[in-house]
Formats: sequence, C-alpha cells, structure tokens
Amino acid sequence: MVIGYMKAAPTTYVMQFEGGKVVREGAGLSFFYWKPSATLVSVPLSSADVPFAFNEVTRDFQAVTLQGQLTWRVTDPRRLASLLDYSLGATGRYRSDDPEKLEERLVQVAQVRARTVVQGLTLREVLVRSDAIEAQVLAALAAAEPVKALGVEVMAFALLSVKPAPEMARALEAEAREALQRSADEAIYARRNAAVEQERRIKESELATELAVEERQRQIREAKMAADIAVEEQRAALMTRWSENERQAADARAYALEKTLAPVRGVDWKTLMATSAGGGDPALNIALAFREMAENAQRIGELNMSPDLLRSLMGGHTPAANAHGARGRER
Repeated sequence: MVIGYMKAAPTTYVMQFEGGKVVREGAGLSFFYWKPSATLVSVPLSSADVPFAFNEVTRDFQAVTLQGQLTWRVTDPRRLASLLDYSLGATGRYRSDDPEKLEERLVQVAQVRARTVVQGLTLREVLVRSDAIEAQVLAALAAAEPVKALGVEVMAFALLSVKPAPEMARALEAEAREALQRSADEAIYARRNAAVEQERRIKESELATELAVEERQRQIREAKMAADIAVEEQRAALMTRWSENERQAADARAYALEKTLAPVRGVDWKTLMATSAGGGDPALNIALAFREMAENAQRIGELNMSPDLLRSLMGGHTPAANAHGARGRER
C-alpha cells in the first residue's frame, strides 16, 4: 500500500517533506501522504527527564559525585530537525540514533557547566550548597550556545545526591560527630555554669539579707544604747541637781548652826550642860559629877557611896536631894 496515514499527538511536531521541501508541518497533525515520495519528520515537544551522575573535583582537590536529573524540552523543532535526523522509517521508528544523542549532548553540556561551578567551591560548600549549585548550573545552561543552537530549553537541573569519597565521608562524619559532642559538652558546661551562677546569686541574696538584718539589729541596738545614754544623762543631771541641792541645804544648815553656836562658842561645856533645859536631867548631872571626880581621881583618897544613891541610880530615878550622896575625901 503506497498511501499512508499520519496521526500525530498534540505534543509531537510533524513535518512532511516532498522533493526536499516542507509541504506540511505542525503539532498534532493528521493527514494522508504518498509513501514513495514523502519523508516524515517527528520531533517530540513534551518535556523529558535525563538522569546523570558526575564525578568532579572540588577546589580543595576532593572527589565528589553529583547525581540528579536534567529536565528539557524542544522549543524550536525546525532547528533541531535541521541538525539531527528525526525522520521516520516505514515502520514508524526513527531511522537513526540521533534522538538518543541529543540527551547525551545535553548531559555533557550540563557536566561542563557543573564542573565549572564545583571547582570554584570547597567540599564543605558543595555538600551544603546544592541549591546554589543548581541555580548557577541552570543559569549557565540557559545561556549556553550549544543548547540554544539545538533549539532546546533546559527547564530544570536538580541535584538528588552529592556524595564525597567514602574515606572523606567518614572523616567528615567523625569531625561532625566530634563537633556535636563538643556542642553537647558545652551545653552541659553552660548548664552547670548557669546553675553555679544561680547558686551564687542565691547565696549573695541570702548574705545580703543577713547583712540587712544585722544592720537593722545594729540600728536597734544603737537606738537602745542611745535611749539608755539619754536616760543615764538625765539621771546624771538629776543626781547633779540633787547633789547641788543637798550641798546648798547642808551649807544652809551649817550656816544656821554656825550662827546658833556663835554666842556660846566661848562658854565652858560644863556650864552649858548645867544651864541647859532648866538645870538638866538629874541623872545627867550625877553622871557629870562622877566624870568630874574621875578627872580628879588623883586628888581623891577614898570614895563613899550611900546605899540609897546606888538604889536610886539602879532604879532609874535619882532624887535631887541625893545629888551629893557620894562624897569624896580629898587627900
């Protein structure tokens, strides 16, 4: 059968060549064609994902493996069809393997751009800055001339895994583990220091409270001492005033006594005793008589005392008539 029928999907761009010229083209076309003279070209317009794995070296000469996928789509099918063979055979399959080479070319261009970015970073930066690497590589692919020349647009460059060499990965893990352990130790030390600091503050607060209490008690004692001193000062003032009053009273009594005794200062005491109180007490007079005899004992030879006199003296009543009951004989 020399007449064929072509029915393309909406995501497929079809071109029909007759005599080296394009007689029909477009996306999703359906038409009959004359097989002996027609050549059909089918370019897929849908996006496609291409996996990749790059082994690169970082700025600090460390090997790293980048794994991910590249998403692309055809933007200019006529240009792509002019560079690669997308013609269909009698069986409906591509006549050449050029469609498969397109993905290889895109992966190669992406690897070159990724190498440029990775070589400008250290291993640590590559491991932690995958989003920055993706953005830089995607921007480089968008501006890459080989990609534009093919009529293709790179839609996404995604890194799914970034791995260093196994020995370097173990070293980094050990270093990170030690760093985490140091952080944990520092957290423990910080917590202990915080506890010690809190305990110190509590002790200082307690000491400050005790000092405040001691200060208050000292003020109370000082107030009491000041009150006692004031009382003692008042008492001393009272005693001083009382002593002054007593001295003045004593001076007044001494002055009065001195004035009273001034008239009799030169009189014999015997005369005073004899004249006091109208003759004085008889017993006193007898006593004075005995005193006078005692003073003149050397002149008395013997002393005779009547029984009545002794009885009167012992009985406490001495008559005046017996005042001379005792007589002495002078030698």
